[in-house]
Formats: sequence, structure tokens, C-alpha cells
Amino acid sequence: QLQLVESGGGLVQAGGSLRLSCVASGRNLDYYAVGWFRQAPGRDREGVSYISSRGSRSDYADSVKGRFAISRDDAKNSVYLQLNSLKPEDTGIYYCAAGWPLSAWPPPPSDFESWGQGTQVTVSS
Repeated sequence: QLQLVESGGGLVQAGGSLRLSCVASGRNLDYYAVGWFRQAPGRDREGVSYISSRGSRSDYADSVKGRFAISRDDAKNSVYLQLNSLKPEDTGIYYCAAGWPLSAWPPPPSDFESWGQGTQVTVSS
């Protein structure tokens, strides 16, 4: 069974940067698409970014385009999310999730079968 663990969250001032990591164990991540989601208090979970298996495709929510960058290193069974130019509205718990096969692109949350426990990102103004 694929297990995912996120790390890299923290408290940062607006305009700062963080790099989130999602490390998989139990199975090779190669064949899985990976998504990053976030949830702020009182708000619905939001898909932030996605990367296909082998990294041939990626996608971003409009709210983070140009500021966030997703990447993967299958040799390390890991996916990363670089967060730049952070804003207070980026605050939330960030989760990574993996799924295969996909029903659509960008994939809906229902396509992701394995989820991590999340890492907190807090951006102060």
C-alpha cells in the first residue's frame, strides 16, 4: 500500500518561500499522478497543483499560477511543491495525494487513492 508523508510547512512572512516535500513508501511512485491540495479553516479543500506520472504534464490552480512549481524525483520516490511569493490567503494545511489511473486532466479528487496527513503552511501579513 502506498503511504505518503508531507513535510516542509511552517510559518513564513508574506512574500516568502517554502518547499514542501511528499515522500512515498510502500510502492514506487513512478506510475502515479500526484496532486497537492490545501484546506484553510472554514473553506473547502482546493486542488493546488498536479503532476502526471513521469512528470510529462503539470497543472496549477489559477490562484497559484506563476508562484508555485511542482516537480518530482522518482528516484527518491518524492514530489515537491515550491511555494514562492506567498500570500496570507495561501495559509492552510497542504496535502499530497497519489492516484492511478486518471479519469481526466486535471484529475478530480476522486482519482486520488492515497493521501498524506498534511503539513501546515501559515503566511503572516
